[in-house]
Amino acid sequence: MKMGCNIISHNYWFTYIILMKLSVIVPAYNEEKTIITVLEKLKSVELVGGFWKEIVVVNDCSADNTEGKVIQFIAENPQIEISYFKHDINRGKGAALHTGIRKASGDYIIVQDADLEYDPEEFNILLKPVINGYADVVYGSRFMGGRPHRILFFWHTIGNKFLTFLSNMFCNLNLSDMETCYKLFRADLIKGLDLQEKRFGFEPEVTAKISKIPKIRIYEVGVSYYGRTYEEGKKINWKDGFRAIYCILRYGLGS
Repeated sequence: MKMGCNIISHNYWFTYIILMKLSVIVPAYNEEKTIITVLEKLKSVELVGGFWKEIVVVNDCSADNTEGKVIQFIAENPQIEISYFKHDINRGKGAALHTGIRKASGDYIIVQDADLEYDPEEFNILLKPVINGYADVVYGSRFMGGRPHRILFFWHTIGNKFLTFLSNMFCNLNLSDMETCYKLFRADLIKGLDLQEKRFGFEPEVTAKISKIPKIRIYEVGVSYYGRTYEEGKKINWKDGFRAIYCILRYGLGS
């Protein structure tokens, strides 16, 4: 893994501060209305525990001005470590994440959707089990803890809980929110997976495959959720739910 090291000397005692890089992958598809706000939020986040960050934006062939907004932000913020990649055709969120994972150079990787449903200020909540030496992977659950949670769709919630239950059954886990966007991975672990799902099947696939790593340490923490309606740009639909069931069965059974 790549890391830097600063050495501070005081009275012949030496304190070693290990600097670890967090790669934040931002998949974006037609997010011109929110992408600058998300990038500004990422810019302002101060990480704890000796972590610093890079931002990896992957534009999945947006038809709007997402690219122009990102390029403008990069030009106006040369002090930020940020890289930009784009697909020539629309391949799906999972494919954008595959690109981001390949391009990420950090010791740990987290996903930040460009739609403002999750708050980057809560990265430190997910990092805490890592910093304390307990976790290799941390899931941010929308359904545990006392953090804000926008009240939206009843059947979405039921579907999410069903998919999580089914995933847990095949993966022998006890997660409360398998479908969460906020998943923090040790980079070498997720880079070592053969990920195939190009759309929203990424979530059950990565959960199934990460759960099969021997002695993997998976933790879960509560995070806030500021969900969008379909009018506001939410993209996942019932077809993705059926694909998720297929992925749970396929990858949970070891394919």
